[in-house]
Amino acid sequence: MMQKTFLLFVSALISLTSCANKKTNTINMSEPNNNPIVLDNLTNTDTVTFGTGCFWCTEAIFQDVDGVISVVSGYSGGNVANPTYEQIGTGATGHAECLNIIYDTTKVSYDELLEIFWQTHDPTTLNRQGNDVGPQYRSVIFYRNQQQKETAEKYKSELDKSGAFSNPIVTTLEPMSVFYKAENYHQNYYNQNGNQPYCQFVIKPKVEKFRKVFKDKLKKD
Repeated sequence: MMQKTFLLFVSALISLTSCANKKTNTINMSEPNNNPIVLDNLTNTDTVTFGTGCFWCTEAIFQDVDGVISVVSGYSGGNVANPTYEQIGTGATGHAECLNIIYDTTKVSYDELLEIFWQTHDPTTLNRQGNDVGPQYRSVIFYRNQQQKETAEKYKSELDKSGAFSNPIVTTLEPMSVFYKAENYHQNYYNQNGNQPYCQFVIKPKVEKFRKVFKDKLKKD
């Protein structure tokens, strides 16, 4: 269970810059959306779907975790089929920006991924991460089965009781339905655009902090 000492880490990760206001003049905003995505069940693998605010920031974090096979940025939880990024940005679709994470269960567990989830964003701010405001930035766990739901509920309850956060956790637990893959320019964003100001000043500090705190869970070079 997360200790109180991790609160400083969580606080340090809260963005002071808005993802919604990022510069996108170097990318093709008219690129078609490749969705929905269909994932095959593989031996010794499982899938989790987390919403932690702007997917760029935590995509890079989960890509570093030993045992994580793939991380796909996308949208889920809403009532609009095949949404675009522009539609998501209105906050009216009901969808949240989220990550679809396939992982090797022999190397990393659902519990460990939950620990990383809680500690790499602020789960106490309703429909908000830093300056990113709206239901599309909500803290959410999309559970795929009863076991995932019960485990997440247990962690959430224990964290609230422990006082790990100064405010109550507002993370929602929602049943997984359809996951829509985001436009291609959103995928692997930090690794492909690391020199852009948003990456340098917002994402890079989060990734570096994560690597220090979770160095035992990083992929080997």
